[in-house]
Amino acid sequence: MNDTLLGTSTPYLSIVVTFALTGVLVTLMVFMGQLLGPQRPNAAKSQAFECGNPSSGSAWGRFSVKFYLTAILFIVFDVEVVFLYPWAVVFRRLGWVGFAEMMTFVAVLGLALLYVWRKGALEWD
Repeated sequence: MNDTLLGTSTPYLSIVVTFALTGVLVTLMVFMGQLLGPQRPNAAKSQAFECGNPSSGSAWGRFSVKFYLTAILFIVFDVEVVFLYPWAVVFRRLGWVGFAEMMTFVAVLGLALLYVWRKGALEWD
């Protein structure tokens, strides 16, 4: 596939068009929601809340280290999974060598997950 974008040859035209359409759609939905949505402010709606619960205590309260550890682990594993998408796109061209490399990558991720599970990092008390 050889698309042209502003006179230059690029294979990424479909990706650029997808991102552009997505940006337009998101912007349209946000502004239409603001324009057409009900505007009934009251005291209960203007109060701060956390995850649907009324706030309690000081904003400077301490959190357990487990909270941060769980958040960091989520980000690490989430970012690592992103590497599966480019691999899936070129899967056929990589052949068995690419498959073996990705299975090694997934095995290392699995071992890391097993390690943090055994250490109790995923337990929430």
